[in-house]
Amino acid sequence: MLTLASTDSMMGIALAMIIILGVGAQWLAWKIKIPSILLLLIFGILAGPVMRSVFDHSPFAIDPDELFNRDMLLAAVGIAVGLILYEGGLTLNFKELQTTWKPVTLLVTTGALVTWIIAGISAYYLFDLERPIAILLGAILIVTGPTVVGPMLAHIRPSGNSGLILKWEGIVIDPIGVGAAVFVFEAISSNSSMNGVSAVVQSLLITLGAGLGLGIFSAFLLKTLLTRFWIPDYLQNPVSLMLVIATFTASNQIMSESGLLATTVMGIAMANQKKVDVHHILEFKENLRVLLIAVLFIVLAARLQIDQLAGLDWFTVFGFLFILIFIARPIAVFLATVGAGLSWRERMFIAWIAPRGIVAAAAASIFSLGLEKEQISGSENLVPLTFSVIIGTVAFYGLTTPWAAKILGVADQNPQGIIFIGASKWARSIAKVLSDRGFKVLLIDTNRQNIRDARMAHLPAIQDNILSMGDISQIDLRGIGRTFATTPNDEVNTLALQRFKGYFESSNLFQLPPRKTKKGSDESSGDRRWRMLFGADADYAGLESKMHNGWIVKATTISEEFTYDDYRTLYGSSVIPLFTISSAGILTISTLDKPIEPIASDTIIALVNPEELFVIS
Repeated sequence: MLTLASTDSMMGIALAMIIILGVGAQWLAWKIKIPSILLLLIFGILAGPVMRSVFDHSPFAIDPDELFNRDMLLAAVGIAVGLILYEGGLTLNFKELQTTWKPVTLLVTTGALVTWIIAGISAYYLFDLERPIAILLGAILIVTGPTVVGPMLAHIRPSGNSGLILKWEGIVIDPIGVGAAVFVFEAISSNSSMNGVSAVVQSLLITLGAGLGLGIFSAFLLKTLLTRFWIPDYLQNPVSLMLVIATFTASNQIMSESGLLATTVMGIAMANQKKVDVHHILEFKENLRVLLIAVLFIVLAARLQIDQLAGLDWFTVFGFLFILIFIARPIAVFLATVGAGLSWRERMFIAWIAPRGIVAAAAASIFSLGLEKEQISGSENLVPLTFSVIIGTVAFYGLTTPWAAKILGVADQNPQGIIFIGASKWARSIAKVLSDRGFKVLLIDTNRQNIRDARMAHLPAIQDNILSMGDISQIDLRGIGRTFATTPNDEVNTLALQRFKGYFESSNLFQLPPRKTKKGSDESSGDRRWRMLFGADADYAGLESKMHNGWIVKATTISEEFTYDDYRTLYGSSVIPLFTISSAGILTISTLDKPIEPIASDTIIALVNPEELFVIS
């Protein structure tokens, strides 16, 4: 009993360590602004092969093959990757392809083939691999990595179409790369007359039929269940999860590894149907993805053996990485973007991003196991080489891409623009002052006259109800990093910001202070989920009244001679400071919890009373 209890305790510690290290690595990566996958791999290697070699039988050393049955582990990995690709598919809208379909299509076809050929030939000669193993490795390395590319793009926020192209490529290329690897694997392991071209063609047709057919059918089934209200609200996410797993498993039963294509297609189909709002499903899957990525990378990195890593010729590995980064990727992107209408800066930026991620790691682990069962020599090199490429590409692109984006002039890492939910007169006045100073603004309102007046003032505006808008991702958010909820209804303001929570950090979501009751207290004083704009007296009624009485939005530059104290004396104590713009062009918003404190060379934008200025002057 003591031995059993000790074993259970060690397994519990190991499982807890996987979660702690996985989530902790992602938080630390966010804190120090580096790709989370890099820390996940480092933590996994330290907790796995390093700890096992230094401290034998330590409860803090993670050995996934002892914790889990190996076949069950790799099956679970496949399901988790399928869920990640489904979530990625939910973010793909065909409207985004109106101007980018050609480069996206060529990147996942011509570009993938170029990468496959160059990677396979290079691996064959550099690592002295068996030809089939080199071809398989090249196929696995076709995939980039949406779990790495996505956070990079969110951080850099590239201008133009380069971000959309990279997002589509990162998700669509994964099932294509895995499918190519499946064909090679089938050719390697097959000893029948179906070997060769006929086996590849047969596998291709079965994979396409199973993946496309089951993906579309499952999306149609889920949409039907939701539109007919056959699923209660609290079960919608679990049923969606169940259908994704069932689709993945059923497709894999028809053709090995076709489940990734099926789940990706299912996600894309759900994202582009019009009858069901999938935002709540997407939000759930995004949260689940974070946990899945945390667990997957820790577990897969911990499966590595220290002798596998030590046995690599790292000089040759660096040479292989150089070929992938500086030869294969630029050639693939150049061929795929000829005549696509992209600037040379955008083409260079696309060529600079191709990190490998969780799909490559999972595929290498799965195919390596299959080759071991077939007793095919050289399969032991597949996993360490793939992980070395993952670590190398993530480190290189993660550390250099922000710099490259800045040099190329395509970065928008700190978007200053603002979406105004509500386009009343005072909101239009504020937006106009910001727009005239180069900040991107967008106004959304249901009131046709407000939208007409905004457009007459040359302000971009959309007439729509933010609460019933089908897909917020359809809004062009480039250059925008904040949302102001400025309607006269406090509840609408709260709900509107809730819709933007998945697109912006909570610290960049603002609403007006709640209106006052007759007793002078806030109607919703307990609701402090969002940051409160400007000040306690800057509620909707107060701002509307001031604009009606002739107040104006005015920009004034603070200097050593004209300090902020002088400004307050000149404009009176009733002035409502709104923003400051630093000499570097950084827009700072005055909030209830953190009022602005302008310094010399700052420009302050405030709502002022000209009559009070006249009396003082």
